[in-house]
Amino acid sequence: MGTKRMVEGTIIPGEACLIIEDVVTSGSSVLETAQVLRKEGLNVTDAVVLLDREQGGRARLEEDGICLHSVCSLSRLLEILHDQGKLDFDMVESVKTFIRTNASVPVNEMINGSAEQLHNQSNVKTHFKEMSYCARAQLPATHPIAAELFKIMEKKQTNLCLAADVTNSKELLQLAYSLGNEICILKTHVDILDDFNSDVVTELRAIANKHEFLIFEDRKFADIGNTVKHQYGGGVYKIAQWSDLVNAHVVPGPGVVKGLKEVGMPLKRGCLLIAEMSSEGSLATGDYTKAAVKLAEQHTDFVIGFISSSNISGRSEFVHMTPGVQMQIGADNLGQQYLSPEEVINKRASDIIIVGRGILSAKDCKIAARMFKKAGWEAYQKRLTSAKN
Repeated sequence: MGTKRMVEGTIIPGEACLIIEDVVTSGSSVLETAQVLRKEGLNVTDAVVLLDREQGGRARLEEDGICLHSVCSLSRLLEILHDQGKLDFDMVESVKTFIRTNASVPVNEMINGSAEQLHNQSNVKTHFKEMSYCARAQLPATHPIAAELFKIMEKKQTNLCLAADVTNSKELLQLAYSLGNEICILKTHVDILDDFNSDVVTELRAIANKHEFLIFEDRKFADIGNTVKHQYGGGVYKIAQWSDLVNAHVVPGPGVVKGLKEVGMPLKRGCLLIAEMSSEGSLATGDYTKAAVKLAEQHTDFVIGFISSSNISGRSEFVHMTPGVQMQIGADNLGQQYLSPEEVINKRASDIIIVGRGILSAKDCKIAARMFKKAGWEAYQKRLTSAKN
């Protein structure tokens, strides 16, 4: 008060200064403090907060070069209270929905205020604000499963999904165990296993937890809501009990999502909509793709993103996964069209490369997986770097 200075004490220009706050919502308070400190010549790169309300603050701070370290996030606090029996599931989901739909700062707002994305993928990166996986995990509109996935990708430095389309359970488990450190997602087709039993998915779930990757059962649901509900939750495979993610065609309309959601939401699962396919002559284009995006936007409490050949939504909270990836662009004799990691991640701004035969047919699967992991991550870093320039 006496000196009327905003900052008291001995200041050495260039010295690092840590900001400590109780709660971060939009990040405005931290940014205002950082501005004052920087004017005094101090270097502000980090802030510590007790609670992150997950309403855009972390992403906004990252854009300003400040890394936020939180003791706890609001979503994690809700999970703890739910686990302790203090809040029921409906209340937890109600609060999460409120947080997602009431971001103080729309950090993921599209350039020119438009959420429309051009299908010509060479210009994809110019239509939205480029953000790191870590920052996207903190966006208020990001689904919890998508947030977990983004964090895994950042931690393990991988955007590789292994398409383990094998017919033997032992081979599936061996692939999961040996390549688990290289991937963020393992894509399965349990309905092609000749020797499926419940022990297989129990062991697969344990491997996924140990190596920190998500399981994605490539079921491609495409029936009426009541039918997919039973296909997802029951039957021989009981997919909802062990798979983090599933996917669905949008041909049946919103009923397919509603049916899956009834089973998946209480189990904290997520769904990807098939908006584009990598096969030659696919009909999943144009209006069909637009309809998939619209359906996803109507069900953000369960749909986390898309199977697509590019970034089709321009929304940072959605995950875009692209199949048919090889080191070189090309095609096979059955119409499967291949794209390279550079084309998919950097040029088309997708998030995850799905690789099957490029790894499974290699002499050394582990070396091949590491090669794809490295190529995918380098393409991602290149995309971030070019966005800053």
